[in-house]
Amino acid sequence: MPESLKPTRGTNEEAVYVRNKLIEFNSKHTPNGTYEELCLTLKNDEGDIIAGLNGVMRWNWLDVDILWVADDCRGRGMGRTLLEEAELFARSKACTFIKLNTFSFQAPEFYKKYGYEVIAIIEDAPIGHKLYFYKKNL
Repeated sequence: MPESLKPTRGTNEEAVYVRNKLIEFNSKHTPNGTYEELCLTLKNDEGDIIAGLNGVMRWNWLDVDILWVADDCRGRGMGRTLLEEAELFARSKACTFIKLNTFSFQAPEFYKKYGYEVIAIIEDAPIGHKLYFYKKNL
């Protein structure tokens, strides 16, 4: 293989390019090749982000990639607020389900309270913990 074909670490811009090329390819093979990123934040009175949710709507579902709440803000309904807003967004885009994942040391019980069902568990990811995959039909 020529040296020019050796993999190298790409930039953020290159990562976006690669993602967009795959989205373009997928769109040729699916009826509704939609892709829309979602970022929701909650801020305190000083304007600091204290909670947030990142996700991607593709085809007929929303993938929640990240749901984070600052340690000193947990237990005050912020995660629920973000999750409910993400569900409203998904429904407005005619999504039929939401999927997400969480680790055993994060919030697996939190998602169950809001109707998410475990669809897979990977043991020792990371070692000594579990990685849960959830789905909620809308």
